[in-house]
Parts: sequence; structure tokens; C-alpha cells
Amino acid sequence: MRLLLVEDDAPLAAGLAATLRLGGYAVDPVSTAADARAAVAVQPFDAVILDLNLPDGDGLTLLREWRHRRVRLPVLILSARDAVEDRVTGLDLGADDYLTKPFDLPELEARLRVLIRRSQGAWDSSVAALGPLSLDTAARRATLNGQDMGLTAREFALLRMLVLRSGQIQPKEALIARLTDFEQDMSANALDILVHRLRKKLSGSGLGIRTLRGLGYLLEQEPEA
Repeated sequence: MRLLLVEDDAPLAAGLAATLRLGGYAVDPVSTAADARAAVAVQPFDAVILDLNLPDGDGLTLLREWRHRRVRLPVLILSARDAVEDRVTGLDLGADDYLTKPFDLPELEARLRVLIRRSQGAWDSSVAALGPLSLDTAARRATLNGQDMGLTAREFALLRMLVLRSGQIQPKEALIARLTDFEQDMSANALDILVHRLRKKLSGSGLGIRTLRGLGYLLEQEPEA
């Protein structure tokens, strides 16, 4: 999952981006409204964390612009403005959620999970099941037949994307784009290796990741022998 973090407080942005990356997110931090516009114009994101007091304008103006242009990506406002009027204005302009500073990181992460699940039409809780596989996005834990799969953060992120769209082909380019940010890089070969590791961990479970050459990957339940 790829996030755009629009925050001009450099220490806060760096700390938040580092923590979210540990949770398996790819995070692109920007500090101005202009950079946020440019990022959204060239890259699809799963959600945006938006500060309001930006050095080159108000985040509400940016939000109004996105909604006027029918940019539908989920937006969570993260702001020190805690007046009821500010929260109501942000939500009325099209924000999907509003969280005030200071905030608790677990609450921010929980709200992000809800926004992303809703936007992608995924499951209603933080736990999804597919055959013997159980995926808990809140605990960042995947189990197979009740046993912890021992996934790395990136393996978990990839498996989560495949489970979200199980039965649907996922293009390599789309997976790479959501696994990395502007400060990272991943080759197609590196993605192949990541998929190979997941296949080994899913071996014998009745679930498989099929390669469709020229198209991408497909997570599916394998037919019984």
C-alpha cells in the first residue's frame, strides 16, 4: 500500500514515514501543496495523510481542488486545528477522516486501514480469510492453518495486496508502484523473488500465486487433485 504524506514538519514527517514503512507501507513524504499536486498527478496512491497548515497554502484548498477534479483517493486530514468548525469544514469538503494533533499512532494506523478497506471494497474488519489463510492487517500477521507464516514487512504488504484482489490479475507494474516509494526502488526481478518466497510459504495450503506472462500475478485457490 502506498501513502502520500503531506506534512511540512520535517521531524514529524520523517518519524511518521519511518514508522509506517515498518508497517509495510510505501510512503512518499512531501512538504508543500505544490509537491502534493505533482505527486498525485504522476502516481496512484492508496491514501493521503494531509496537513492543513502548509507553507504554500491551506490543505483545505488542495482538498477542494482534488474533489472538484474528482480525485477520489482517500484523504485523512491530520492537523493541529481542533475546532469543531475546522473538522466539519474538512469533512464537508471531501475528507474521509479527520484526526487532530497530538495523536496516537495506533489510532492513525487503524483509521488508515479502515479508509483503504472501504475505498477498495474489501472486508469489513481488519481480518480477512481465504481458505486456510488468515490475514490480520491490524496485527500485521498472517497465519496458515493457524500457524504464523513469519512474513517480512514487504512479504506481508504484497500478500495483503494479492488477498485484497484475490481472483483478479495484478499487473507487476501496479504491485511495484504500491510496494515502493520515490526514495526506494524495486526491479521486476526483485518482485519475482518476493513472489517466489511467498509461494514457498503457501506451498501445500491449496492457495497459489499464478504467473500470467505479460499480465501479472493471480492469487487463487488451486483445484483439488
